[in-house]
Amino acid sequence: MKDGKKLIAIADDEKEIHDVLTLLLSGEGYAVQAAEDGQELMNQISADIDLYILDVNMPRLSGIMAAAEIRKQYDTPIIFLTAYSSESDKVMGFSVGADDYIVKPFSNVELLMRVRAILRRNAAPAASVPQMNRIAIQDVILDLDSQAVIKGEETTIALTYTEFKILELLASNKKKIYSLENIYSSIWDDNAVGDSAIMVHIKNIRKKLGDNSRTPTYIKTAWGRWYYID
Repeated sequence: MKDGKKLIAIADDEKEIHDVLTLLLSGEGYAVQAAEDGQELMNQISADIDLYILDVNMPRLSGIMAAAEIRKQYDTPIIFLTAYSSESDKVMGFSVGADDYIVKPFSNVELLMRVRAILRRNAAPAASVPQMNRIAIQDVILDLDSQAVIKGEETTIALTYTEFKILELLASNKKKIYSLENIYSSIWDDNAVGDSAIMVHIKNIRKKLGDNSRTPTYIKTAWGRWYYID
């Protein structure tokens, strides 16, 4: 936080979008840190930032490359704000660890709703969380308040906000089989726009949990593209 406010870093080379985002977010009480391209953003990243909003197509360093670099150091939520709307573009964005993807032109109300939803994550230490706010998946523990994932006795697994919400959805409804459309509508509160985006998230979660996609221990597959947890 900055002066008690959530700090949002934005990077967009379009001056109009740059100015609108700054005014919109500042007006909602957020502290805003702005960059005009991905390279400038890389000189500003820090643990103090609570959320990144990145344009994809920027000079010097694209939003995709900037997000990949951010993910090497932090699990801070990332929203892509871009004119690219195809399923393959969204898959690429989610593959590098994005939490959400908003297509230009965007609704100010929608953007603020998504920002608020992502920033609800609670940073309380796991040790202070009551047991009732935890879900066990064999040797994996989901701490719902701190959004921490712990495997074994002490191994902490870094999931993105969206990855955590997908795992929480399946773990909170054990044995219930979710289609790709069910998962998308449950997490984004919207209609599915492409199966591949969800499949990329599932693949990322399995990889981070050390799961084998052919014989999964945690997230299991029914009928090829339907998922559940025992």
